Amino acid sequence: MSSQQRLQRPLSLSLYPPPLLSGDPPPCSRKSDDIWRRRNSLSHFTQLATSASSKFHCHLNIQPTSIRLLQIFDADLGHGLITRSTSTAVGPSSGSDKLGISGLDRVRAIGSAADATKLGVREIADVARHYSRCYWELSKAKLSMLVVATSGAGYVLGSGSAVDLAGLCYTCMGTMMVAASANTLNQVFEVKNDAMMNRTRRRPLPSGRLTVPHAVAWASSAGLAGTALLASKANLLAAGLGASNLFLYAFVYTPLKQIHPVNTWVGAVVGAIPPLMGWAAASGQISLNGWILPAALYFWQIPHFMALAYLCRDDYAAGGFKMFSLTDPSGKRTALVALRNCIYLIPLGYLAYDWGITSGWFCLESTLLALAISGTAVSFLMNRTKGTARRMFHASLLYLPVFMSGLMFHRVYNDDQLSLATENTKDNMVISHPTTTHKQESRNPDKVKHTKDNMVISRPPVAYASVAPFPFLPVPIYASS
Repeated sequence: MSSQQRLQRPLSLSLYPPPLLSGDPPPCSRKSDDIWRRRNSLSHFTQLATSASSKFHCHLNIQPTSIRLLQIFDADLGHGLITRSTSTAVGPSSGSDKLGISGLDRVRAIGSAADATKLGVREIADVARHYSRCYWELSKAKLSMLVVATSGAGYVLGSGSAVDLAGLCYTCMGTMMVAASANTLNQVFEVKNDAMMNRTRRRPLPSGRLTVPHAVAWASSAGLAGTALLASKANLLAAGLGASNLFLYAFVYTPLKQIHPVNTWVGAVVGAIPPLMGWAAASGQISLNGWILPAALYFWQIPHFMALAYLCRDDYAAGGFKMFSLTDPSGKRTALVALRNCIYLIPLGYLAYDWGITSGWFCLESTLLALAISGTAVSFLMNRTKGTARRMFHASLLYLPVFMSGLMFHRVYNDDQLSLATENTKDNMVISHPTTTHKQESRNPDKVKHTKDNMVISRPPVAYASVAPFPFLPVPIYASS
């Protein structure tokens, strides 16, 4: 039909469609052309979006929900348009059909929305599982939980007879966050080294499952949150110890592993600080009694890591770490160092009993434990093989939880320490300086006990230590007979 004929067509103001002129295509044909043109353009856009999305999410094997919804909408649109065209061509229909929405279209739309919702929830769960696993491995969660256990034990020991459960939980949470931050920074600095070791190459950073900036952000947020929690819910002393330990582990111990074998001893100091954090969080101070568990952790870590370094010496050499076992081809010096530190564990049970922290049973149990781990060290010294080193490593794993359990079970409360003080002291011994007797009596009248001729005042557990090894302690003053 020419343009002049179209211009000469009269305008129709009626509600009925105008009559067809010669050469006009039927309305159903024009509508079908529009339908397929729109469908083809939408399908082309969906293919482009899907291809770009697959390239972007290839490493996670995850398809975005928006693309899936677009594909579903594309399929449903084609079906709906076809249904509309056929219904229009057939004849009159209901009100829903006049709008182009049939009952089948509504059912398909609801089903498509439900499928999209399920797909979105599944993809969100996959992403959450992926990052949770990465954060778990970055934080070295099992090692961090061991650190939390030592910190909690220190808190209980420093609390006396009454333990604040809320304070204990806050201290453990803060310690967990700080430990997770320190372990993450350790892996950030050792990405290239971990990639060369069989034991660590599957970690999130060497395997490429997570980026370094992402790990740094996670470490920073966890470290700041943990330190702030310790400062607000415990005290500044515990928060300062936590921040210092994080710095010592991430910025001193970690680079020192590639410089000098002394890193093992620095790492032992790092491991000894968490129980001191717990003690400081509970008591607000650091006293001599709080050093029993840190000393045990320090001496325990040496045979533990010497056995591990001997078992993984090839891996450490491939990773470029300067371990003590790499400078000792025969393994004799490694075994001697392990044995020496095992022997240092033997008197700790006696000191805990002598200082009034535990009962006499713990002295016996701790001595037997130390002798057992020392026996494995002697076996490793006599026969330096991977089997004996593994036996010493397993003995060290058993020693620490049993030692801490015994320390908790046999600990002596403040009330028992008072009775222990009166039994162990002679009748003429006054455990106080004359200048402080009156002040203590006025402040704590309930703790003053009157005897026949003398007055005995309860003393802190640190005063049970003998004066000879600790010359900075005040000398006991004896009353005249």
